[in-house]
Amino acid sequence: MIHSSAHIEAGAQLGVDCEVMAGAVITRHAILGDRVVVHPGAVVGGDPQFLKFERATPTFVRVGEGSVIRENVTINRSIYEGKSTVIGARCFLMAGSHAGHDCELADDAVLANNVMLAGHVSVGSWTFIGGGAGIHQFCRVGQLCMVAGLARVTVDVAPGIMVAERDEVIGLNFVGIKRRNWPPEIVSELKAAFRAVYFQSGNIRTIAAAARTSGAFPSAQAQAFLEFFAGGKRGFARPRREGFHADTTSEHPV
Repeated sequence: MIHSSAHIEAGAQLGVDCEVMAGAVITRHAILGDRVVVHPGAVVGGDPQFLKFERATPTFVRVGEGSVIRENVTINRSIYEGKSTVIGARCFLMAGSHAGHDCELADDAVLANNVMLAGHVSVGSWTFIGGGAGIHQFCRVGQLCMVAGLARVTVDVAPGIMVAERDEVIGLNFVGIKRRNWPPEIVSELKAAFRAVYFQSGNIRTIAAAARTSGAFPSAQAQAFLEFFAGGKRGFARPRREGFHADTTSEHPV
């Protein structure tokens, strides 16, 4: 359904049963999957906020099926010829949130109101980013993370982690983990992997690599957590608060 006053440029691609509400703008650079809903004032496929960008460059935004884009959301297209900014399936971008050029959101990610993703940010599946949080360019936020409202993230956040303030690890995201219905032995192994990485000093990449090959963490979930530290272009969020070691892997961390 296309509402009156919606603006859809020639060349835009919309899947089956999309809804574009009044005042929304879908540029010719946008490719929407089935059942995508775009609310008033949103702009999908706008030019990247990049000073050296040549506007004639053919680049895109791809939005996966079932995603909801609320009021005044902006999703900028890629800066690279033939490439796309990607919003996965069933994502929920709340009012005023922004996904910069070349961001990649995996399926089922949620951005709360006024979240700001700079260019080249990746966000994993089932991750929730709280209202007003800002994520620095080229940062990775793994799957099942929870980023607190108004947090400032300037480094990578490993899968399953809660982070707040400025790059401060709070503990594991047990709410998100429980929703995946993983068995207790998997959760226990994740706790142990978390402790192996964060409860000792030294180079975090080296520590995680040693844990990954130790044989103590065979599950796919724990391996994904540990493998995350092998990649990326930035540092990693770490615990900062005094007393962190006292109870960070319980369901009510300090």
